[in-house]
Amino acid sequence: MILYEYPFNERIRTYLRLEHLFRRLGELVPSDHPLLHHYALTTIFEVMDVGARADLKSDVLKDLEKQKSLLNSYRGNPAISEAVLDQVTGQLDGCFSALNGLPGKAGQSLTESDWLMSLRSRAGIPGGTCEFDLPAYYAWQHKAPMLRRADLERWASTLAPLAESIHMLLKLLRESGAPQKVIATGGHYQQTLPQGRTFHLLRLAIDPALGLIPEISGNRLMVSVRLMRHESDDRLHPSTEDTALELTLCS
Repeated sequence: MILYEYPFNERIRTYLRLEHLFRRLGELVPSDHPLLHHYALTTIFEVMDVGARADLKSDVLKDLEKQKSLLNSYRGNPAISEAVLDQVTGQLDGCFSALNGLPGKAGQSLTESDWLMSLRSRAGIPGGTCEFDLPAYYAWQHKAPMLRRADLERWASTLAPLAESIHMLLKLLRESGAPQKVIATGGHYQQTLPQGRTFHLLRLAIDPALGLIPEISGNRLMVSVRLMRHESDDRLHPSTEDTALELTLCS
């Protein structure tokens, strides 16, 4: 199944973007090739760009506290394991302490490196990191893979508390929803959302064998899914077939 996710607000959209970047970073850093290490560095810079929002860190800290308070409200419920509650709230406490202990925005300490910042300023220019522009960077790319990895791990470690916090928050958010089987009649599905409950994320699972691509839109009142098919003319065309989907609303 291919899983598509649609955020209902800007905060969750930012979290998903960061998660995407952290996953990419996790794939690139362990490699040996200098080109992949180049993209690992540009990914670190992308995380810093996304994390430049002044309120991001405070939003994450507030959400960690909110999740902890929600979980603590389940204490005393015989259907809830106290041991599991203790484990999860302990993880939330660890994320909060680590993130709260970091000064400034995401990657703030990296901005003190003139070498990294000169590279960051050139990385956004097409072909701006050629050897004649940045000979010091070109020399770094010729270091042994083990040495480059050590540098990347050191730089990425400054972003680890944010990565762990985002991972924890999205994990709990995804686990809050229950999947439901629905039918997109004539290639279209629409659902009115129940009032009095705020949803933050929609998850949609589609069988890849169907060759369909969902166009999702939604707000606090309603969600809509239009199924499209990529045809030979390299354009998306609406599907008119009744299609089974698995949809999850997470709050």
